[in-house]
Amino acid sequence: MDQMKLIKKHTMRKSLIKLEFAGWMMLVVFLASSTHLQAGNKDRIGQAGASELLINPWTRSNGFGSANTAASQGLESMHLNVAGLAFTNKTELLFSRTAYLVGSETNINAFGLSQRLSETSVLGIGVMSMDFGDLNVTTENLPEGGSGTFSPQYLNVGVSYAREFSNSIYGGATLKTISESIADANALGVAFDAGIRYVTGEKDNLKFGIALRNVGPKMQFRGDGFATKVSLNDEEITLSQRTEGFELPALLNIGIAYDYYLFAKADSSGSGMVSDHRITGAFSFTSNSFGKDQLHFGAEYGFRNLIMIRGGYVWEDGLLVNTDERNTAFSGPAAGVTLQIPLNDKGGTIDIDYSYRVTNPFDGTNSIGLRLNI
Repeated sequence: MDQMKLIKKHTMRKSLIKLEFAGWMMLVVFLASSTHLQAGNKDRIGQAGASELLINPWTRSNGFGSANTAASQGLESMHLNVAGLAFTNKTELLFSRTAYLVGSETNINAFGLSQRLSETSVLGIGVMSMDFGDLNVTTENLPEGGSGTFSPQYLNVGVSYAREFSNSIYGGATLKTISESIADANALGVAFDAGIRYVTGEKDNLKFGIALRNVGPKMQFRGDGFATKVSLNDEEITLSQRTEGFELPALLNIGIAYDYYLFAKADSSGSGMVSDHRITGAFSFTSNSFGKDQLHFGAEYGFRNLIMIRGGYVWEDGLLVNTDERNTAFSGPAAGVTLQIPLNDKGGTIDIDYSYRVTNPFDGTNSIGLRLNI
């Protein structure tokens, strides 16, 4: 009787897991259909706003060419596939500083904190801020500036929740607030992300991931900057201009990754195999609602979880044509390296990350990150 109860309990648990997984899949499909995603639509390029949502602020995945939709873990997963947040060890702190398109004087700061709440659930928060420096105020009378400066402020804050539904199925969701402002105008918005990861293989070395990102209502700029004083019938009046709302750059990520262990040998107990060398291959497909589809290729070599070297390539239609005809400054290649310093025997580490993406024009994009994982 006890054995029958255990079998029934196990069967019931598997059924609940399948139902939960089916629920997440239905959610992703519903959101994808409700936003009417038009993949790779060249005619819609430039029609969406809040394009900073497309910028990856994290160092490690930048060096991977953002190909690790199915393999990213911890806080960096909040940008690619939030389901990877469920792999947080206990507590993770992450800071990244990016010199974006060197020569444009644009910098990106990103900070994140994640905390395991239970054996199966993790809560995380991520903040991304863009700094454009001081820009000259221009007017009709002073088109070259001379009446002061202003500094645009872009700030995105996301709160994420991820959960392990079984040994193979992971899911998560993110709610983001978006703020774009200058001295006399601003726009506020919200967006939603959802993602799922499936892990299989003898060593959990085969991974699949799918994520829907940047789904939300239209944003609209408002403020005193759209009011102008004009003369009418010898009287001065204030004319307020209406602004048109703009959509968010929704997209769908689909990825696969595989870990291959070289020169594996029996561990000290003789019950398993260990390896000092790992090679991970990754591929992701990005379906953009307001741009061209992208293919992401990446590979990473890891030695004893101490040093990791990675490279990636991001391709889209028209990337190899004349610079004047391309829609992106990024020319494809990316590379990065990680030094991971162990803190204890429970998996705690301090990580130093660096990545570089090639651009034309400008002098590339440099990013450095510091991570504390305890």
